[in-house]
Parts: sequence; C-alpha cells; structure tokens
Amino acid sequence: MISTATATQTSSTFRMTCATTIDVRATPARIWSLLTNAADVPRWSSTVTRLTGTIAQGEKLALEVPAAPGRTFTPKVTRLEAERVMEWSDGFAPMFRGVRTFTLEPRPDGTTAFSMIEVFSGVMLPMIKRSLPDFGPSFVAYATDLKREAERPA
Repeated sequence: MISTATATQTSSTFRMTCATTIDVRATPARIWSLLTNAADVPRWSSTVTRLTGTIAQGEKLALEVPAAPGRTFTPKVTRLEAERVMEWSDGFAPMFRGVRTFTLEPRPDGTTAFSMIEVFSGVMLPMIKRSLPDFGPSFVAYATDLKREAERPA
C-alpha cells in the first residue's frame, strides 16, 4: 500500500506525462465529494488558488494555481463517471493539449487508490516543453493535501 505520494514523469518528442498515486483511508464517495466541489478545493489544496465553475460533464472551469500567478487555465470537464473517473481537457489538438485524469479505485481493505495523470501532447510540445514547470512537486502536494483532507475526522 502506498502511504505517501510520489510522482512519475515521462517524456518523448510529442508527449509528456506526469502522474501521482496515493492510498487514502476514505471511501470513493468522500474523496469524490472533495474533488467535485470546485469552490472548496482552494481551502484544502495548497496547489489551487481559485477554482470556479460547475464540475459537470461539458462544463468549463476557471483554475488559478500558485505555480502560474496571474494566469487562468480554462479546462473543460470531458469525462465524468461518479466516484470513479474525472477528466479535464485544455488546449487544441493537434497543436497542444493537456488532459488531466483523476481516478478512484476502491480497495478491499476499505482504502481508495487515488491517481492523477496529466498528458501533454501536440506538435507544439517540443517548442514549449522547456518552458513548462516541473509538475511532480505540485502533483505530490495535491495528492497529499487530498489524502489529509479526506482522512480528517468529520
């Protein structure tokens, strides 16, 4: 069982990924309620300054993060399977696209494996790859913050 989050990163010419996984002593329902309450995310996540919008299939969000002050990202919720999978997409294929997938997997021991992966792709990636931040530390912080909040006694 993974008790702390770690990040893995891979990179090729037109694809770059960052992923993290952590086991959380909470139900998928508890974790899902945290992940899908946009207005509340900045309270428990040190990696999100502001998140507005409705987390629902097809909806656009406005996301601000400390790692990119003054910039607002506008991902669209492109997949939503309650208590299982959520996907946010931003950018324009085939030029440059980022797809972040959040996955919850219940374990027999009552814990839930939380994973988050972001895949960047497109023909512009080789030109902008060096300007992108190291996503590993923020992914680890997000997963750790989520675990802490989900496991907090009610």
